[in-house]
Amino acid sequence: MKPEYNLGNMKSHPNPFAKQLKQKVTLPLKINVIEYFEDRAREKGISDRELINLYLQDCILSKRELSL
Repeated sequence: MKPEYNLGNMKSHPNPFAKQLKQKVTLPLKINVIEYFEDRAREKGISDRELINLYLQDCILSKRELSL
């Protein structure tokens, strides 16, 4: 094994499974819901879409149930 590797010479390859990881959807959301996630995302320094995705993933992992 070499003590150092020149990573600048490496060729990048697109992830062949990337299309399977996400699916684009359109959801009609109320303005206050959008504003809420935009504000929280700005505080965290991430996009509102990423924050919504993280929140929904957390709902799945914690098996959160909606109370109506």
